[in-house]
Amino acid sequence: MSYKIPPKTSIGHVHLKVSDLDRSLEFYCGLLGFELMTTYRDQAAFISAGGYHHHIGLNTWFSKNEEAAPKNSPGLFHTAILYPSKKDLAEIFQRLQDKKYPLSGASDHGVSEALYLDDPDGNGVELYWDRPKEEWPKKEDGSVDMFTKPLDIRSLLAELD
Repeated sequence: MSYKIPPKTSIGHVHLKVSDLDRSLEFYCGLLGFELMTTYRDQAAFISAGGYHHHIGLNTWFSKNEEAAPKNSPGLFHTAILYPSKKDLAEIFQRLQDKKYPLSGASDHGVSEALYLDDPDGNGVELYWDRPKEEWPKKEDGSVDMFTKPLDIRSLLAELD
C-alpha cells in the first residue's frame, strides 16, 4: 500500500437519485441557493456553486416516484457541502431557520462546525465550514483529534452582527 492519492485531489461532484426532480431543485436551488447549470430532459439536472459545470447531479433514472431508501440500509450517509467561512454557514443557518426547514443536528467537530438536514428524499446533507488547519485539535501523536460536541449556535449567529 505505497500508493497515495495526490494531495490536491478533490471530490468533483456527487450524483443523487431522487424521486421528484422539481422538488429536489426547489430544495437545492430554491432553499440552499445552488445554480441550475443544465438539465437532461425531465430526468436529470446539474447544479453548481459559482458556475462550475456541476457539483451535484440529480436524476430520476431509477428512482422516479419511488420511496426513500431505508435509513438503516447501506448507501450514502450524507453529502457534505463546504462553505468558505463561518459567516457563510451562519447565513445559511439563518435562512433555514427563517424558512422553518428542520435540522437533524448541529455539531462542532473541532476541525469544523456543521449543520445536518435531510433533502426531500431523505438524503443526508451536511453544511459546514472548516476551521483553519493550524487550529485543528491534535492528539499527542500529532494526528487530528476530531470529536462531536453540540454546536455553539450563539457563536455561529454572532457572525451575522
